[in-house]
Amino acid sequence: MGTTQLESVPEPKYWHLKTVLSEALDRDFAVGEVLPNERELAARFGVARATLRQALEQLELEGRLQRRRGVGTTVAPPRVGVAVGNTGHSWPGESTDGWETVDAVEAVPAGAVLALLGTTADQPVHTVRRTRVTQGQAVAAELLYVPAASVPGLSAIDAPAGPARARAVLRELQRLALDGQDRSVELGSARADDAKELDRLPGAPVLVVTTRYFTAEGTAAVSVATYRADTCRLTFGDAGMEITETRAAS
Repeated sequence: MGTTQLESVPEPKYWHLKTVLSEALDRDFAVGEVLPNERELAARFGVARATLRQALEQLELEGRLQRRRGVGTTVAPPRVGVAVGNTGHSWPGESTDGWETVDAVEAVPAGAVLALLGTTADQPVHTVRRTRVTQGQAVAAELLYVPAASVPGLSAIDAPAGPARARAVLRELQRLALDGQDRSVELGSARADDAKELDRLPGAPVLVVTTRYFTAEGTAAVSVATYRADTCRLTFGDAGMEITETRAAS
């Protein structure tokens, strides 16, 4: 990283510094590499540490940097796409979907989910918890709600609890003929449990992707996936909408 004189720049110093730092990240640093400490960076660029912090915070918001507990500030890896459009319908749990099963319990979902499922509170619903992990770091958490009526062949004896139960629910769901799905995306704030799983503070910005899966009989399952907002971006094109996810550094 070389030094740059910023005094004559008409735009805010931190904004110009952000551009200079971004170029240096591409040129001088590898993915996952830890940046020098703030004191050294501020000295190299001849700016106050407050200005440097503003630039680093902006780069973090843009997904160029990641701050990791016990490690420091590292260079974020390239982004990879996660399809959100209505093409390429598939059940969750297929080998290529990138999610890891964590657990499954039988619980009553929130009212909004019940409305999407078209069920009532007295009808049992399997709740499958999954995470999307990239290079060892969780970038998304999902709750998949599957009414017991959708998977009548599920055996409690074969898979009573835990990840095995979750995989059994997914396996039975995949036996159904998928007619279609729809998705919606909204900006939200991380709930305490999601924040802990995603290594963010409660209330941190997240993208919430809600997916309904349909069979000929109606809604068979509903997925509510929470993505770290600092690892995703929305893109639009002829093929529909897509979420692009930043790979987390190892």
